[in-house]
Amino acid sequence: MKKFPDHTLRGCVKTDRRTLVGGFGATLLAGMLASPWRALAAERGLDLALVNGRFWTGLPGQPATGAIGILGNRIAVLGEDAVRSLSTRRTRVIDLGGAFAMPAFTEAHTHFLKGAATLVQPDLLKARDRSEFAALIAATAKQRPGKWILGGTWDEQRLGGGLPTRDWIDAVTPDTPVAVPRTDLHSTLLNTLALKLAGITRDTPDPAGGVIVRDAAGEPTGILKDNARKLVERVIPAMSDSEVDDLITRGIDHGLSKGVAQIHNPEIDWSVYHPLRRLHARGALSARFQAYVPLADWEKMAAIVAEEGTGDDWLRWGKVKGLSDGSLGSRTAVFYDDYADAPGQKGVRVTGLDDLEQWIAAADAHGLQVATHAIGDRANDEVLDIYARVAQANGPRDRRFRIEHAQHLRASSIARFASQQVVASVQPYHAIDDGRWAIERIGPERLQGTYAFGSLLASCAHVAFGSDWPVAPLDPLTGIEAAVTRRTIDGANPEGWLPDQKITVEQALTCYTAGNAWAGFMDDRAGRLAPGYLADIAVFDADLTTIAPSALPSAKVLHTFVDGQERYAAQ
Repeated sequence: MKKFPDHTLRGCVKTDRRTLVGGFGATLLAGMLASPWRALAAERGLDLALVNGRFWTGLPGQPATGAIGILGNRIAVLGEDAVRSLSTRRTRVIDLGGAFAMPAFTEAHTHFLKGAATLVQPDLLKARDRSEFAALIAATAKQRPGKWILGGTWDEQRLGGGLPTRDWIDAVTPDTPVAVPRTDLHSTLLNTLALKLAGITRDTPDPAGGVIVRDAAGEPTGILKDNARKLVERVIPAMSDSEVDDLITRGIDHGLSKGVAQIHNPEIDWSVYHPLRRLHARGALSARFQAYVPLADWEKMAAIVAEEGTGDDWLRWGKVKGLSDGSLGSRTAVFYDDYADAPGQKGVRVTGLDDLEQWIAAADAHGLQVATHAIGDRANDEVLDIYARVAQANGPRDRRFRIEHAQHLRASSIARFASQQVVASVQPYHAIDDGRWAIERIGPERLQGTYAFGSLLASCAHVAFGSDWPVAPLDPLTGIEAAVTRRTIDGANPEGWLPDQKITVEQALTCYTAGNAWAGFMDDRAGRLAPGYLADIAVFDADLTTIAPSALPSAKVLHTFVDGQERYAAQ
């Protein structure tokens, strides 16, 4: 199948634009007319025709079209005349009534099972103070007495600024263990019962790469940071297979309602990999997945790939994820300089650099795709350095290294993503969330490379967009609005926080479609509406390219098609 030119995928034009677009358009038109899918449709007739719509194809230089014809699970033809001529009595015709349609979204970064679990857990982000926080926990404990409360996520910035402690919730959970994560998933709040079950006391030492927060008397407050969270995770009872399958199915349905057809899950455990394989074996997946497992387990994954390959278009594996540092909110992201509000602290390396490089080199040598979490400016440089050394040592290949978050960068580091062909897998919503308080953590000087979406795209980097669900909503429209307006969620920045990093709606749409397809080695079959591409299409009640950016989150999904079948329809 034809791969489109790489510079068009990124919207990064180095040559004369008129020559590029004109040449590309002519090549595309010739390819469409000669498409084997068009020839097959001429023999069999179309299975599905979507008509009377306005289709944004994501193809550079290609005007919007009014109809798309589908054969099996692939797009066969574009355009009203072609669709009309290839439709037969058996063709199912859906009149979109002038609605806007586009390639369905791919979500480049989720913690899918954790996110799905929040759909049945208390929404702690609604709490505005200590009493509301405790009330939400109390209501859940009353509904499910004695069962662990594991979500949803909380944010101390919405609770007055101070970290919550076990004292906030002990009175309402004397018999119910609680372990609820901060919104960045790098800190967890435990009540006293959960601390007891985990065996954590004043004498428990901080584990490597983790922190047990203590009060002035040396007693644990209930907050565990980064690797310290493992102390409680090991005692939380595992869910049954049926419970996990139900949550994942709920999460998929939720994503489909937001126009999401594919999910990347760069996880650091095996909690989603096995259930996805189980569901796929039953034919029960209605969205596509790319499943990551821990970098430290590269050898186990390499053996799976050697025996079984890397999956198919519904479920792909052969991918591993490592952790370099922690998070900005928890002050565990690794920076060159001290935190502005915590002198002497520069962050926490979750994985030692020697182990990180050894595992990345081994995984890459065995053909696995490697993603590494890095947030602080020093952590990003260290991962880029490792990637450069590994690529040189293992030799040239299409490896598509990823850095998850790429959140705080030195100006000199931005160009390295393009030159090293490293994917910047970023989360736009984090910018409008963290933008309320990031300056308190790192001061004004380091803001220049913070959430630098515009600079990364201008440098010709491959940029993938995601949410980090449940850290942020599983809703690409909120991410697009964030990238385009950069208005913080507290309304304090009406002109946008760091407005020079704003991007256009079409750039954001491209990051959520073709950009994410490239990041997942799917750019030859997903992320665009073109003949031969998978028929993954989202239909909206408003034209996302023309409505006011502030209205984007209000647009409604009318239909989501995956693999040529309607998987979601608005009631």
